[in-house]
Amino acid sequence: MDIKKRLLLPFVCYFLSVSQFFHVSHGDVGTAAQYSPPYLPTACFGEDQTQFPSSNLFAAAGDGIWDNGASCGRQYLVRCISASQPGTCVPDQTIQVKIVDYAPTALSPPSAQSTTIVLSETAFGGITNIPMDSINIEFQQV
Repeated sequence: MDIKKRLLLPFVCYFLSVSQFFHVSHGDVGTAAQYSPPYLPTACFGEDQTQFPSSNLFAAAGDGIWDNGASCGRQYLVRCISASQPGTCVPDQTIQVKIVDYAPTALSPPSAQSTTIVLSETAFGGITNIPMDSINIEFQQV
């Protein structure tokens, strides 16, 4: 083994051992609220009942991801990372939601204003243990 490889090997081993203790983020960080029925009509698909995934994992986009309506139909991976009350987030739980609405014009008001995304009751409950107005999330478009 040449000298460069012998010098580099301890650093690589150290990095690999340390990296397993830290979560590497691949998404953006934002906030999420929840909203309740009625969900129709939506800004994306109007009265069309087939817009909702059978899992009921859907969301309304906040201003930051709305993209003048281009976000309609986009899918996002969402994970709760923190909240004002400890134990709120379901550890290591990630859900995939479909954007079906625009939060500021949604028929049902969100539990908190000006969040990145507003999740359906089912989606919000899938990543939280206790009811909260808003949570901090990691999210990534898929």
